[in-house]
Amino acid sequence: MNANATLWDGLYLELADLLTTEITEIQWLDLWHNQVGFLDEEHPFSTPALFLGFRVLSTEDHGRLAQRLTVQLDVYYFYETFSDTFNGSFNQEDALGYLKTLSNIHKTLHGLSGTCFSEAKRTGFGPVDTGSAGNLYRQTFTMLVEDATAMPEESVAIPGDLAVNEGVKPVGVKPKPYTVLQ
Repeated sequence: MNANATLWDGLYLELADLLTTEITEIQWLDLWHNQVGFLDEEHPFSTPALFLGFRVLSTEDHGRLAQRLTVQLDVYYFYETFSDTFNGSFNQEDALGYLKTLSNIHKTLHGLSGTCFSEAKRTGFGPVDTGSAGNLYRQTFTMLVEDATAMPEESVAIPGDLAVNEGVKPVGVKPKPYTVLQ
């Protein structure tokens, strides 16, 4: 992970690298903002494409402004195609490749722990209507994320940064922790 990354960009970059490395047919990966609903107006992108969406489902305070988050990750897989899964269609094999990639997304993320997250597990799966020739499915995962971004920065002392000067011993009278009875 990039040393300058914070929680969300670090999580996004780790997942983007993992998914595009493990699933080589992915040609585009971006944050989700319903790009497929506005294909004519939207910035063009190559398909097959993955889009990631994040939500915080719950928080658990861990002191000093740190929290453990249960994060929902929505992975949208979009492929614009006229391939048909109809049994016997001439391009059925291409269409079935889409379903294989859906399985590979699950296989890549389910049960995984990374640098920025732990305990990823799939909790949902289903189609999303696009109103076009594109196939869009969403797989939902939950994961645990430690968020320490609000914690105050610690100052670090490096050997040699501190100087110790010896002085005279302070003189003082310590009170006795007991009473002497006469």
